[in-house]
This record gives sequence, structure tokens and C-alpha cells, in this order.
Amino acid sequence: MDKKQVRLRRARQTRHKIRELRVNRLTVFRSNTHIYANIIDAAGDRVLVSASSLESEVRTQLGGAGNDKDAAAVVGKRIAEKALAAGIGSVAFDRAGYRFHGRVKALAEAAREAGLKF
Repeated sequence: MDKKQVRLRRARQTRHKIRELRVNRLTVFRSNTHIYANIIDAAGDRVLVSASSLESEVRTQLGGAGNDKDAAAVVGKRIAEKALAAGIGSVAFDRAGYRFHGRVKALAEAAREAGLKF
């Protein structure tokens, strides 16, 4: 198995547990160049809110770089603001098999500070 398959295998357990709890989930995807966050409904079939380091407001705030902790923090704050505006107050955090470290941790902490509960 390659690195991606191992990560997705780890993520499967978390997603199964979140599906049992029937709550909205905040999922994170990080690439080498950008970071993305989506809030998916409890059934798992619809994206309710999304934010990424590709958005023009985020890019102007950062000056172009989208692959560092600062970008992740901005995306975390932005996803929390959008979620609260949409009436979503609490979510389950799905880190998609990534370690809770670096950019993933920065995104989660920024979302918590902006008022999202998980």
C-alpha cells in the first residue's frame, strides 16, 4: 500500500464513527500547495460550506502563499464564519487521516477561536 491508501484507511474509521453520531463534519484536505475545508451534512451527501486557500479574499490576505500555517489559520477562521452564518454551530472534526499537527492543527484551532464547536 502506498502513502495515500494508508491515510485513507485511517480516515475510514473516523468517518464511520462520525456517520454513526449523525452530525455535520468538518473535513480537511491538504495538498502541497493549498488547504481546503468543507462542512458536509450528517447524511454525507451534500457540502454545506466550503473554504480554501484558493479563494481570492484569502489569497489577497496572504499575499499568494497557500501552503503554510498562516494560510491554514485564515481558512479555519473563514470556514467558521461561513458556518456560523449558515446556522451551523457544532461539527465533528474529520482530519482525513492526517496527523493533528502543523497546518491541520492551525486550521482546527483557528476555527475553534472563531466560534465553531467540535
